[in-house]
Amino acid sequence: MPMVRCIAVDDEPLALDIIADYVAKVPELTLLASTTNAIEALTLVQNGDVDLVFLDVQMPELTGIQFLKIINGKCDVILTTAYPQYALDGYELNVVDYLLKPIAFDRFYRSVQKVLNNKIQKVQQPTLAALQSDAVDFIFVKTEHKIQRVDLDEILYIEGLKDYISIFTLSERIVTLQNMKKMEEILPTNRFVRVHRSYIVALDKIASIERGRIFIADKVIPVGDTYRDTFYKYIGDKNA
Repeated sequence: MPMVRCIAVDDEPLALDIIADYVAKVPELTLLASTTNAIEALTLVQNGDVDLVFLDVQMPELTGIQFLKIINGKCDVILTTAYPQYALDGYELNVVDYLLKPIAFDRFYRSVQKVLNNKIQKVQQPTLAALQSDAVDFIFVKTEHKIQRVDLDEILYIEGLKDYISIFTLSERIVTLQNMKKMEEILPTNRFVRVHRSYIVALDKIASIERGRIFIADKVIPVGDTYRDTFYKYIGDKNA
């Protein structure tokens, strides 16, 4: 497995020393920088040089939550802080984990394993092109108690909610913790299109489109402003 390039960002030098010591004990990690300067760290992330950030929440120039919003998922983030009240904000911004100070090495290591396992899954997962070339006509999703097969021909649309997504099929609703971005990546783009921050639709299940609304079965789905031009170009409607 390739090395995971990481940086540590904290306004407390002692906290940075602890993270640096822990990183040195994990062979799969390499520490690119350890800094009290959040702006410097932000530049490294935006340049695409970083895979993982160990990020403090309360910093003078830029808070960890502000930092997360700016990088917008550009790399993995593990929050490190003495303040548990920020945990919900962090998870809503898709952090990998939330470490409370003082951080024990075993807890640190478990967080790192989450990052490593995610990267292994991405390497093992077939690319979208490979899926399409093999004419895959189903996907597997993890539900509360099992891993369930879902036939693509059965899917009407997919709705993203705060902590989970719902797959609406011809016969049932399937709830899974998989996020919308991941679902969008694994579905064939010649059969499914994202039309809204909260919706992906099956193209062959669209009954009609009227005034920025898509009609599928008994559901009316709005076309979001961000996705409008792409969607109408995709279906070949130049006048919409």
